[in-house]
Amino acid sequence: MSALLMGLWGITRDNSMWRDESVTYQVAHRSPSEIWQLLGNADAVHGLYYLLMHALFAVWDDGLLTLRLPSVLATALSAFLVASIGSRLVNNRVGVVSGLCFALVPPVQMYAQEGRSYAMVCALVALATWLLLCAVSGTSRAKWGLYALTVVAAGWLHEFAVLVLLAHGLSLVLGRLPREVLRAWATAAALTFAGLAPLVLISAGQSGQVSWIGWPQLGEWLTLAAMTAVGLLCAAVRLRAGTGAGDCGGAAGTEAHPAREAGPVGLVRLALPLLLVPSAALLLASLREPMYVDRYVLYSCLGLALLVGGALDAWLRAARHADRPTRFAPRTLLFGLTVLASLGALVPVTLQMRTPDSRKDDVTAIAAEVRTMSDRSPSDGVLFLPARRREWALSYPGSYRGLPDLAVLHGPRSGHTLEGSENAPHRIRARMLAARRIIALSDPPGQPQDPFPQERIKRDTLRQRFVECRRVQVKGAQVTLYARPGHC
Repeated sequence: MSALLMGLWGITRDNSMWRDESVTYQVAHRSPSEIWQLLGNADAVHGLYYLLMHALFAVWDDGLLTLRLPSVLATALSAFLVASIGSRLVNNRVGVVSGLCFALVPPVQMYAQEGRSYAMVCALVALATWLLLCAVSGTSRAKWGLYALTVVAAGWLHEFAVLVLLAHGLSLVLGRLPREVLRAWATAAALTFAGLAPLVLISAGQSGQVSWIGWPQLGEWLTLAAMTAVGLLCAAVRLRAGTGAGDCGGAAGTEAHPAREAGPVGLVRLALPLLLVPSAALLLASLREPMYVDRYVLYSCLGLALLVGGALDAWLRAARHADRPTRFAPRTLLFGLTVLASLGALVPVTLQMRTPDSRKDDVTAIAAEVRTMSDRSPSDGVLFLPARRREWALSYPGSYRGLPDLAVLHGPRSGHTLEGSENAPHRIRARMLAARRIIALSDPPGQPQDPFPQERIKRDTLRQRFVECRRVQVKGAQVTLYARPGHC
């Protein structure tokens, strides 16, 4: 319930939308055949999500609420499953605390209110993790089949969900499960890879679409290091509260061993690989070819929530028995103070997440500025620098009505692409020179400029034949009015 309320709070973000959500919105409003033709050229990795959103908009089209509500519901489901996993592995308190922690994690709050697939992937990975615990308790082929189908579904929503198999496999190995269980998991993993093979083959041919992803930066490595430190600290607190390193021989929540975990896989052995392995694998793979984006492995927050929940349970139990001297009391006190400080630090983050400034750009504000600058003269035009920023205009076509796109050859829908295709450089230059005023939409200062001939001719023609009349900085963008000399 807390995750649902957190997701619904400020869900419209002051009626703003950023470019990735804008893509979802406009693609979901295409016909199924148009979506299918698009997937042959681009964004196959999001194809299932677009089709699901198309079906939802066909039934109920309430703009931003319809766009984001599936992510809110998926996050609430993830929190419920995290609570179920924690309760199954340890006790109800661990489950409740883990579910609450999951709802409070900043990336979870962010993508709970986003019209993209990442929250739904997270929910399916959480379900797959819960099914894994059910499957290892017996030899039912049906349970292993459901596990494999769930991971396949998550992978078709975003193929990097398959990295959860590495985490699950490591958990089973660390748990020293019987060979028949490991064989059953390996079979399920093989079926999962087979089910995802068509998507992998198609998306590999569209890898140029993510050329914007850069090499791993120092901040990303530091973030992984910080998550590792937090995870290891929570794991240490959890294990010190028990009678062994994640032993799982006793019943959950017993008085004799209240920290002992139940089932073949302990909480730490399940959660720590889930937190670290997918992110580490994607970062390491990015050393060869850049592909790491933190939202691609949002589901690692499931492991973080379970570890924090388990550690908080240990801390609360230690505080309740504070009259008994324990060898880990100073560390427990430090951990408690850290938790309280973290909760205080989350308040401004939580508030900021529900504002337009929490995203890279704001296509709503960009469209409003275009309306302000345009006088709808027949000799005016609009230009996108680079061409992929045409996505800013797709969800608010009314703001650009009467402004011919001076570079476009085929629009996104007619060309079955996301941003359309552009004319040859000489044609772009000729259309620009025929315009009296041009509204140019570009990235903020400091962003690298595309080296393509079409982009160079746009920049050169504006610099040589036009003067800058007005420039406005909008969240994540610049809207600049250019005119022929004497026509500002």
